[in-house]
Amino acid sequence: MTRTVPAAADGEASASLSQHRLALRRSIARLFHRPKSIFVLALAPLVAIGVGFWGWQHDWVLGVDSAVYRAGALTLLHGDPLYDANTLIPEPWWALLPFTYPPSAAAFFIPLAFFPTQVAWGLLTAVSLAALALVIRIAIGALPRPAEDGPRWWASPARSTLAFFLVFFALEPVWRTIFLGQINIILMALIMLDILVIGARGSRWGGVLVGVAAAIKLTPLVFIGHLFVTGRRMDAVRAFATFIVIQGAMFLVNAHDAARYWTVTLPDTGRIGPVHWAGNQSLNALLNRASDLAPWASKAAMGIGIVLAIPALWLMLKFHKKGQALAALLVTAFWILLISPVSWSHHWVWVVPLIVLLVSRLPQTSPAKAWKRWLGTVAVFYVFVSCVLLLLPNGRNVELHWKVWQNLLGSAYILMPLVLFAAITLRWALQKRRASAEAG
Repeated sequence: MTRTVPAAADGEASASLSQHRLALRRSIARLFHRPKSIFVLALAPLVAIGVGFWGWQHDWVLGVDSAVYRAGALTLLHGDPLYDANTLIPEPWWALLPFTYPPSAAAFFIPLAFFPTQVAWGLLTAVSLAALALVIRIAIGALPRPAEDGPRWWASPARSTLAFFLVFFALEPVWRTIFLGQINIILMALIMLDILVIGARGSRWGGVLVGVAAAIKLTPLVFIGHLFVTGRRMDAVRAFATFIVIQGAMFLVNAHDAARYWTVTLPDTGRIGPVHWAGNQSLNALLNRASDLAPWASKAAMGIGIVLAIPALWLMLKFHKKGQALAALLVTAFWILLISPVSWSHHWVWVVPLIVLLVSRLPQTSPAKAWKRWLGTVAVFYVFVSCVLLLLPNGRNVELHWKVWQNLLGSAYILMPLVLFAAITLRWALQKRRASAEAG
């Protein structure tokens, strides 16, 4: 028996869907609504493109990683193998590095193949700068609306975005990402746009950008789990389906590289670089440096990471239930940074929305308690602006001979989320204890 849907109900559903799509477009368009701020923010990408063309004309060394991305795209277009050797033929002499991303990433980098190496860096940097502004604006939009009597600079999202945008160039993960021509900020923008804007509005496209980000670099796969456990099951399914479809397409396009990546290249973490280097800010690096590359170090790091998943999941769900979607997302982001075998310092760009979140909480307390939040915010900012990793002796295995205090300073990025977690847990415990005492 065929069920007939009344025409009126069908019309109402269509109208509701149209209104939903219109609201989604407006919400994205309102991310930036002040022409002056847009004009200022647009200057930085244009300058990056100009520097790229100037560097091309003067044969500058610009963007080691973007040069590898471009070489990967050219290699894929020429039909040459991506992973059979430790370098690629199209790479310049100053960027002779292995291609470590999935073959699907090389496909996404194809637009870079049509430009000289330095210009490709300029274009990728322009996209990264636009993504940085987008990340800041999304983070501000995910926060509770400021009070009417709050500071005017915070109540103006466009001006706040511009202020944060200029200040965040001092952060080592940000300027290093730009200097190397990395894609960390772009991937972060895709994830935040999907989870905090598109998917949050109930769009049928929710999860797609997370799947695309995971197809470029595998670590965003953890955000599929984030979507699932926070109740957005269909978004998680769409993200996973997007990832699988892209990988399947690469098996059709280049079966040799696709099979070799998943069977040989991916398990070979040494291809990315020595895990004990100072730039690697993960639990795996910390234990390998402290134990002089003991054979048990990597397994112990993974075990600790799995144990940390329990409090991380608890904290993430607690933030989610409180309606703090940005804080919940940051818990997932910093957990994967800790447990990933290799988390280079420029991977820690997630400190950008974290600082936005911490700064937003500064006016929300009494003057007597404000110093605690100021101290925490300044400490987080200082860790990532101090360039402590560059000041310590590094290279040629010198990290294996660090003293105890050097190991602590050389693991500053790793310790930051752990200290924050301990502080948050302690504060909640004290609040609960105080509430129980008052009730008694």
